[in-house]
Amino acid sequence: MSEQQPAASIRMEALVPHLQEAAARWAQRLELPMAGAAGFALQLGEAGLQLVELGPQAPGPMRVDFVEGAVAHRRLFGGGSGQMIAKAVGVQPGVRPHVLDATAGLGRDAFVLASLGCEVDLIERQPLIGALLEEGLQRAAGDAQVGAIVARMRLKLGNAIALMADWQGDAPQVIYLDPMFPHRDKSALVKKEMRLFRPFVGDDPDAPALLAAALALASHRVVVKRPRKAPIIEGARPGYALEGKSSRYDIYPLKKLK
Repeated sequence: MSEQQPAASIRMEALVPHLQEAAARWAQRLELPMAGAAGFALQLGEAGLQLVELGPQAPGPMRVDFVEGAVAHRRLFGGGSGQMIAKAVGVQPGVRPHVLDATAGLGRDAFVLASLGCEVDLIERQPLIGALLEEGLQRAAGDAQVGAIVARMRLKLGNAIALMADWQGDAPQVIYLDPMFPHRDKSALVKKEMRLFRPFVGDDPDAPALLAAALALASHRVVVKRPRKAPIIEGARPGYALEGKSSRYDIYPLKKLK
């Protein structure tokens, strides 16, 4: 995801007095004011860190929650290793590849793969989204059921292209990319998270460079998630694709997973 856009004004808020000091630390780290007019707020409350649009017609807050809500439902009832993303990255009996999710976002796809037993590195370069994800992982680490899953998730903050070029340690077997796409279906545009995040993350004009960096690092395959009717990313052509109702996975095979 791309770096924060200066046009979107945002301030830091503590929702309860005893979290004021912790909120001030987030504000200092993210270089956010603690007061003043703004269109958005990053808030710290009892439920964790959340991003909210300010105003009477604004949607509700967005936070990263791996313990309850939609992510928990998908973990329990989402289809396990039969899910398309699992097939795309090569999950199969006896095979749980080491995956790098280089466009982590809210971490949902990475969490699905970690819940299936994959070791997952995550990279997020947008500081606000990275903060939400980092804090959500910290909260989930203390949960009896989910803690073991997020222990398989390791978050890195920074530019994915640079981090992949200077990767330390064993190369990930699979690199997963889900770049922001500028022409999403109208139904996706009205989603709360798109409305909240689009002013900050923009699109990913460097997707071709991201793909090239991933192909240079991955040992076995690169997987790119796209809207079903979107063109492939400029550059190398995928070997094949898995297609669903609204999305598809372009797969660039390098070596057989086993």
